[in-house]
Amino acid sequence: MAFRPLHDRILVRRIEVDEKTAGGIIIPDTAKEKPQEGEVIAAGPGARDDSGQLQPLDVKVGDRILFGKWSGTEIKLNGEDQLIMKESDVLGVIELTDQIKKKAA
Repeated sequence: MAFRPLHDRILVRRIEVDEKTAGGIIIPDTAKEKPQEGEVIAAGPGARDDSGQLQPLDVKVGDRILFGKWSGTEIKLNGEDQLIMKESDVLGVIELTDQIKKKAA
C-alpha cells in the first residue's frame, strides 16, 4: 500500500534508540520513552500561502529529524507503527557529519 501525505504533512518512522545506557545497564521496555527521532518516509508537496503560491517543505524523504514528544498522529501502516505530522511539528533536521558516518559504517 502506498501513502502520499497531503499539503505540509509528512510520514515519519521512529528510529529506535539503544536499549543499554553508556554504563551497560539494560533499560526494560516499561521504562523506555518513545523516541523523538525519526526518518521522513514520505512528504507532501507543501502548503499554500495567502496568495495561493505553493511553499515547498524544508524536509525531504530520507531526512533524519527531531520532533516533539506529543507530536503527530500515530498510525499503523503495512503493520508498522508510523507518525503523520505537520512540518511545523519538526524541531530540526539531524545532519550526520562525515566522522559519524564513517563510524556507523
